[in-house]
Amino acid sequence: MNTKAVNTCVFPVAGRGTRFLPVTKASPKEMLPIVDKPLIQYAVDEALSAGAETLIFITGSSKRAIEDHFDSNPELEAVLQAQGKQDLLDTLKGILPSWATCVYIRQPAPLGLGHAVLCARPVVGEAPFMVHLADDLIDAAVPCLKQMTEVFSTHGGSVLGVQTVPKQDTDKYGIVTLERQIAARLGKISHIVEKPKPDKAASTLAVVGRYLLSAGIFEDLAKIGKGAGGEIQLTDGIARLMQRESVYAFEFAGKRYDCGSKLGYLQATVEYGLKHPNLGADFAAYLKDLTQKL
Repeated sequence: MNTKAVNTCVFPVAGRGTRFLPVTKASPKEMLPIVDKPLIQYAVDEALSAGAETLIFITGSSKRAIEDHFDSNPELEAVLQAQGKQDLLDTLKGILPSWATCVYIRQPAPLGLGHAVLCARPVVGEAPFMVHLADDLIDAAVPCLKQMTEVFSTHGGSVLGVQTVPKQDTDKYGIVTLERQIAARLGKISHIVEKPKPDKAASTLAVVGRYLLSAGIFEDLAKIGKGAGGEIQLTDGIARLMQRESVYAFEFAGKRYDCGSKLGYLQATVEYGLKHPNLGADFAAYLKDLTQKL
């Protein structure tokens, strides 16, 4: 059993979100709301549930709203207090627990996911850490990163969250090949490649925005050059790490929404709306009425 604590999570949030322009021209895509919480809040909540205490945001230009979201707002809190809106005040104060620490690091240029993760090295140090891509919203009874930390505690090694994707979509993901199956949802990876064409992909098992990585990855990311798309790819760093350490693919239990796409974002909004404790019943009635009229 691995006894190393995993208490740091890295959130690469420097991307421009061009697929959602013009709404992302001045507002981060990570602040897009799913009902009443922004995507980045779902991401942080998942990391906290998995034991994260230090939250590292790798930011870029036009991302100040993320920092403001997790900061206190005494003026707004005073207004809510004066108006007797205790429920809203409690919600506001509950965005981030007092024991969590936020660190913001500016990525100097859009050099890729691998470079974004490398930017976190001075804070992460030599401990294992999580990486969460907020675009990938995963609805699960047990939060995805928590599932992965449980795998890590048993098997050690780096753990990648994966799922099977359609063959025609392999060029959108890092694709892994398994050396052997260890358990029903867990296998040791023998090969990983970034965005292979469908006719070149060795499998359809794709990495989907959740990583638990050994600090050894920093050494590899510092040495590799530019890969697919002319960027420093995290996938390429993982491929080098595999030469020294075991890396596992974990098929998490849960439903993933690709909120980096407009369709995936709309699907998540509808399904989370239907499950909302206060709005779900009325929203379901509205949708039923709407579909009858179409």
